[in-house]
Amino acid sequence: MTGDADWQPLADSAALKRRAAMLETARRFFATHNVLEVETPVLTGAGVTDAGIRSLATTVSGNQIWLRTSPEYHMKRLLAAGSGDIYQIAKVFRDGEAGNHHQPEFTMAEWYRLNFTLEQIIDETCSFIVTLMRAIAPAEQYLGKANVHCYRDVVMAAVQLDPLTASLQKLQNCASGLPGWHGSLGHQLGRDRNNWLDFIVSHAVFPQLPSGGLQVIRDFPAEQAMLARRNPDNPEVAERFEIFLHGMELANGFRELADPEEQQQRFAKDNVRRVANGQPAMAVDTRLLAALTHGLPDCSGVAVGLDRVLMLAGGYIDISATLSFRPGS
Repeated sequence: MTGDADWQPLADSAALKRRAAMLETARRFFATHNVLEVETPVLTGAGVTDAGIRSLATTVSGNQIWLRTSPEYHMKRLLAAGSGDIYQIAKVFRDGEAGNHHQPEFTMAEWYRLNFTLEQIIDETCSFIVTLMRAIAPAEQYLGKANVHCYRDVVMAAVQLDPLTASLQKLQNCASGLPGWHGSLGHQLGRDRNNWLDFIVSHAVFPQLPSGGLQVIRDFPAEQAMLARRNPDNPEVAERFEIFLHGMELANGFRELADPEEQQQRFAKDNVRRVANGQPAMAVDTRLLAALTHGLPDCSGVAVGLDRVLMLAGGYIDISATLSFRPGS
């Protein structure tokens, strides 16, 4: 039997009211911008191939299905069917994520805007985050104009190597000299260049970003494009961005890849990487590929972690303080 106190919520009444204000403000923001709210299934027929994400599985009537890590695939199917601009406030799930800044179940705002450039979706995302934070903490005035940085520039400034051209050996040498490094990491990171680059930026680049205001990192290496399209003017980089505040990631966005053949090739490469990392290969979402084949309109999309926005705006040191109850309790 659990202890008598285990039934009690994590968040106090102030946190619950702040969350309610945040959600109300988010919906009002999208209504003002004529973006349609949609709902898509929490249970999905396919997980994700991304080697950096661990999907949670369950069974229904003896068939394995997955808890969504993002509503992205279903929302793109809606876009391909002619939905127009859409958004969703969604519960999403990722295994292996628990700590002061992570929980395996969290709340995400995700939206897609037709014919938006990367610059336009960056501007709108920054406006959205600032609007939410001011609704939570009206006296907070430090959120001025966002600072936009090129991924390549911030990496070169922090560790003096070019992330687009550095050899695996140079990345290994750099990583081994950083705080947080220990010998067993070499085996864990393996021969995957992206694993080493991720370690470097997470330990030496993102924590050193300026603390005043939102920090936008754009133009990620093409090999880290995820579901973003390559920049047609510079195919070495992808039209992908992330937004940080006080070193914490709040948003990840793309100018969306619409080519089904390239998307299928990326899924295959993801699975090669997963196997090399000792992870199981994941079945590809063929329905998403079919939607892309039918035709995804030109669009940009972004996901924002709402629990983290509430955590920072409310001054909480642990994300659990923003939640009514701990996932799984």
